[in-house]
Amino acid sequence: MTDASYARSEHLRALLWWLPLYLAAALIVIFLQPPIPLHSTRALAVAWDMWAHQQFLVPHINGAPYSEKAPLLFWLIHAGWAAFGVNDVWPRVLMVLIGAAQLILAQSLARRLFPEHAWVARTTPWLLLALSFGFLYGLQIMYDGLMAVWVLGAMLCLVPRPRRTTPHWIGFAICIGLGFLTKGPVMLVHTAPAWLLGPWWCRYAREHRARWYVLGVVAIIGGTLILAAWVIPAIHASGGAYTHNLLFKQTGGRVVDAFIHKRPFWWYVPWAFVLLFPFVLWPRMWAGILALRRPLPAGSRMLLAWLVPAFLIFSAFSGKQSYYLVPELPAAAIVMAAAITFLRTRGGWAAHAAWLGAWPLALASFATAALLFALPLLQNAGRLHDHWLRDCATVGAPFGVLYLLLGAFLLLPGRGELRRIASASLIGTAGAYALFALAFYPAFDMRPAAHLLAHAEAQGHAIGNLGIYDGQFEFAGRMTRPIDRLYEGQFLQDWTAKHPHGLVIAYPERLDADDLRYARLVQPYRGVWMVIWDAPALATLRRGQQPLESFTPTVLLPAPSYWRYGNINGDHP
Repeated sequence: MTDASYARSEHLRALLWWLPLYLAAALIVIFLQPPIPLHSTRALAVAWDMWAHQQFLVPHINGAPYSEKAPLLFWLIHAGWAAFGVNDVWPRVLMVLIGAAQLILAQSLARRLFPEHAWVARTTPWLLLALSFGFLYGLQIMYDGLMAVWVLGAMLCLVPRPRRTTPHWIGFAICIGLGFLTKGPVMLVHTAPAWLLGPWWCRYAREHRARWYVLGVVAIIGGTLILAAWVIPAIHASGGAYTHNLLFKQTGGRVVDAFIHKRPFWWYVPWAFVLLFPFVLWPRMWAGILALRRPLPAGSRMLLAWLVPAFLIFSAFSGKQSYYLVPELPAAAIVMAAAITFLRTRGGWAAHAAWLGAWPLALASFATAALLFALPLLQNAGRLHDHWLRDCATVGAPFGVLYLLLGAFLLLPGRGELRRIASASLIGTAGAYALFALAFYPAFDMRPAAHLLAHAEAQGHAIGNLGIYDGQFEFAGRMTRPIDRLYEGQFLQDWTAKHPHGLVIAYPERLDADDLRYARLVQPYRGVWMVIWDAPALATLRRGQQPLESFTPTVLLPAPSYWRYGNINGDHP
């Protein structure tokens, strides 16, 4: 066997355990319920609008240009639809494949950064797949997971290989360009600091500073040209408003005085603990971080040059969302893998002390189990008033058994502590998603409403939405005509007069008897309600009058016997 074939076989063996585990968990969980609003349904709505109108250059939603995102994710969805037909299976499989690609690339980067410590590469994918936030976020049809793939690719192009010390600048340019086509210029926030700080962590950059920076600039320009190959025709096809929103509002409007998601500077600090769960509750990981010795190895310096500037830059931006830091999770996983590896290589009490083990995670699992066991008892005693907890109480007990077993599993002695934590976290996170799907499914299932609206559209009836419409019905109903944005008051009355057979979607925080008596459909929707009306009935009620009785009874979801419908006059309908 040649050295190259032996290396390939070793790489394949490294995938043997964690990759099937991840794929099995992700593929099972992602199909427990249909794509949920708002993120997944909105991405599918954009992809469907482009597909239905054969408009593949400029993303569209609800019949209008969608300037918030570049089109690469939508093109990947279209590629699957071209092969298998329009469906919601391929986009979800695509997300799982993107997650698997992150794990494989993260292991490759860890192997490149710490070639003398094989255990870092072996444990990195276990740590990354165990991060609960990253796993759950990867089940949504969104952009940051794909962005993480290009960020990892760009870092692999910068980091020298054993037989090639020069960076792969063409690959770096391609990854930058694909990142631009995924989410725009923010790609540079994830990648440029590591390149700019190259002389701190890379010997080649120190010895060839001019070449490092000149070729890096050329590569970034090359990535920009890839973006320009789409942007120029797109703005030519769509005009001024789209151009302004795409080039200025969507980037500048999030950096300074954000128009959405405006947060204080420190907002990411508490979220970092959520992003790194469960390992923030593992004392041995913290012991490894604190025991890192100076001077730091080149691999650790590279990861810090990636992580710290990105965290500070995103903190300085006015607009913040927790998932903006998803592309940094692989770097965090490699840092933790290196810290644990170095700790165990040095040996000593911290590497084996039982009180630095997984007992805090076991206690958290036992506490979760106790809560799930207690919910039915509290419900029977009439002490549950929050509808989320009461819905959870009806299905939570079997999951209490699961978390009880996971807590016991975490306390098992012996070797393999990290893999036990990773496996327990993955299973526990998948269980939490399954509990969510069973308990709260009606509040996130858009299919019944979408089918009702699609039938109305097929009959030529107009549809209006009170408030901002986020495309939650468009793909599920395969709708092709825009839904109108409506406002209360005279606007609603005028629209109804113009469309006497139209339907109106409203989102009240509370229901009353008129909703159940006169509406076409009622269901929970996220934290509120969704009510679909015949427009004349709603307009009549808004005028303080009683509408005519409908010949069609109101559809009450998930069922007319759902407990909240019997409590519409209470404090928590």
